[in-house]
Amino acid sequence: MKAVNKRNNFMLADVIEVAASAGERMKGLLGRKELPAGQGLLIKKCNGIHMFFMRFVIDAVFLSKEDEVVYILRNFKPWRVSKIVSRAAAVLELPAGTLGNNVKEGDFIDFVV
Repeated sequence: MKAVNKRNNFMLADVIEVAASAGERMKGLLGRKELPAGQGLLIKKCNGIHMFFMRFVIDAVFLSKEDEVVYILRNFKPWRVSKIVSRAAAVLELPAGTLGNNVKEGDFIDFVV
């Protein structure tokens, strides 16, 4: 699955894993040494994330049920906790630096198989 910003056709990632079960959501990216460029993790039923025990920095896009960007964390460092974003239904985690100025709140993300 790919993730594309509908506003400007910016490709966020061309390989998206989905964490939908409780176990997958709990594990997230833990245990990995990196998240390679072009890859991402979509955590469903999620409105907040933590970076405990993480080894690398990420960008995180909080999405509504309609896949609208409702909050963004750029260069989110290990050992941090995000705020709870009440409008978020999912979080897309990406390699740090992926977003640049290509994604902003109010954009819609299209997930394409």
